[in-house]
Amino acid sequence: MNNQLKKKKESKRIPRYDFADFAKIISDGVSNGWSFLIALAAVAIWLIADYFFESNDTWQLIINTGLSIVTFLMVFLIQNTQNRDTKILNLKLDELIKAHKGADNSSIDLGKLSDGDLKTLEKEYEKLYNKKTGN
Repeated sequence: MNNQLKKKKESKRIPRYDFADFAKIISDGVSNGWSFLIALAAVAIWLIADYFFESNDTWQLIINTGLSIVTFLMVFLIQNTQNRDTKILNLKLDELIKAHKGADNSSIDLGKLSDGDLKTLEKEYEKLYNKKTGN
């Protein structure tokens, strides 16, 4: 009986969407070939309309404002998606490091190091590489 109640409650749940979901949907939508073709068509229409409106200042203001707004919003969407993808990639790498017996597990939380510490670690890995390759 208890399992049936849980299933009934779960089936009535409304899926919750957050900004990450929204950003992923938009990012996936604008990162395909069709989006490029639509943008290319919009530029062509803009050029043709500009010819017919004879470079009207109002028309230029509308186009520039619209493009500025879209660009401004896309910066945040792209940055959110990029940060999320980087975090996922780092977590996968951390899991691989953790699973490998001979790995130096201190490199799992590199995101918490300062820039100076990262530079020092980079130099240590360079030394290891040079020692291994004979440079």
